[in-house]
Amino acid sequence: MEDEEPNKDVEHRHAEAAQKNARVGLIVLAVVVGMAGLSFAAVPLYDAFCRVTGFGGTTGTDDALPGEVLERSVKVQFNADISSNMTWEFAPEERFIEVKLGQKGLTAYRAKNTTNRVTKGSALYNVTPLKAGKYFKKIQCFCFDEQSLKPYEEVSMPVFFYVDPAMNDDPNMEDVHTITLSYTFYPADEYGAALEAQGED
Repeated sequence: MEDEEPNKDVEHRHAEAAQKNARVGLIVLAVVVGMAGLSFAAVPLYDAFCRVTGFGGTTGTDDALPGEVLERSVKVQFNADISSNMTWEFAPEERFIEVKLGQKGLTAYRAKNTTNRVTKGSALYNVTPLKAGKYFKKIQCFCFDEQSLKPYEEVSMPVFFYVDPAMNDDPNMEDVHTITLSYTFYPADEYGAALEAQGED
């Protein structure tokens, strides 16, 4: 009988240790799964963060015009680039327009597939000066979706935007008279890596 008590005690300790090990294993597994999930979500999360805050000159989005137009105006310039692996011609249809704060801005970019096969691309975008990003609001833009062009197809892609009247109340924006909206097109399969690289700059 005396030998049975120590054996039970040892068995009890072993059972407790096994339960603790199982809990630790589950915690480690949950952390690994969580980290893997975050790595897949990093690009869209960073993109969403930039759109909300204007970080790095990333523009915001909106569903409609603000309903208020101020007398103050800004010159909006348009820039277009493509990555070295992109087989498109890409350019703004106009170099700049003048808009009042809160006024509808409408422009377009032209893209042409120069190959004899269907190609797909996505555009990264930002504005300079970077501090203007949170005040530049897009309502409609080709950059929201992946674009697919047939062989030698040429398209006009509109951008519908406004500059937030709230910019007028920001003392840090008093010196801003010109905003440059820039797009760079990447092949669809390179877009994620390009977005991550932009976040590291």
